[in-house]
Amino acid sequence: MTERNAHPEVRNLEDLAGDLARTHRATNDSDHGHGVEPAQIQADLAALERDGYVILTDLLSREECDGLRDELTPLLGQSGRNAFEGHRTQRIYSVLNKTRRVDRLVGHPRVLALLDRLLLPNYLLSQLQVINIRPGEDAQLLHPDDGFYPVPRPRPELSVATVWAIDEFTADNGATVLIPGSHRWPDGRTPTDTDPRPTAVMPAGSCVVFVGTLWHGGGANRSAAPRLAATAQYCQPWLRTQEAFTLSTDRDVVREVSEDLRRMLGYSIHPPFVGMVDGMHPKRLLDRP
Repeated sequence: MTERNAHPEVRNLEDLAGDLARTHRATNDSDHGHGVEPAQIQADLAALERDGYVILTDLLSREECDGLRDELTPLLGQSGRNAFEGHRTQRIYSVLNKTRRVDRLVGHPRVLALLDRLLLPNYLLSQLQVINIRPGEDAQLLHPDDGFYPVPRPRPELSVATVWAIDEFTADNGATVLIPGSHRWPDGRTPTDTDPRPTAVMPAGSCVVFVGTLWHGGGANRSAAPRLAATAQYCQPWLRTQEAFTLSTDRDVVREVSEDLRRMLGYSIHPPFVGMVDGMHPKRLLDRP
């Protein structure tokens, strides 16, 4: 975002089509998928186009999963307040204020490589939670994640979600239930008993990525052990996010995280000036003591 009156030559909206910032510029439209083979990215995208989801296996080591579990388990709160949250399901909200362990999941190159191709530059983190489905939990109501955006279906991607398996996901312990192809359904169509409902069975350290229009839900946990996961959702830079991260995340924390994550928290602009604060780039707030 530009300083006030720094560009008196701007006379109409067409003059604002580019990036006017001088000190804090908009994030470049660069590829974040460093080290990811182009053929792998194309295969992931093809699966997303066909099914509405793709499972990315073995992105985290056993040691990383153990470290996540050890740090997150003491932070888990009370069980959910309703059937959708899950009466036997624990959650962690405002995750970034409580741990740095999940940062790597939010900004993993394999995920960002897909987001760079599905969403506009300066896309935002819309929601971040840790979810622990305990034994005896019922299956969650099936739903699309972006159903609250009043835009007719089918539609281009408004949001993309990830669910990370910190514990192994099995058919019995609450693995995410998915309805392939439902991302292409029109308004008014809802799941029926005849629709196939595969589950995201995957080893710990894996991730399922799906577009916001895909119908899905947490599975029932019929096992004897809890199922720990983290979910990060992302949205187009011109949409309102589910969690107001600029309010919920301490500025000292924002200064600590990576530039990519800082951008996704809303300390960025969607050119020419969407996301400004008092007429200036929001990163100006981080320059203040």
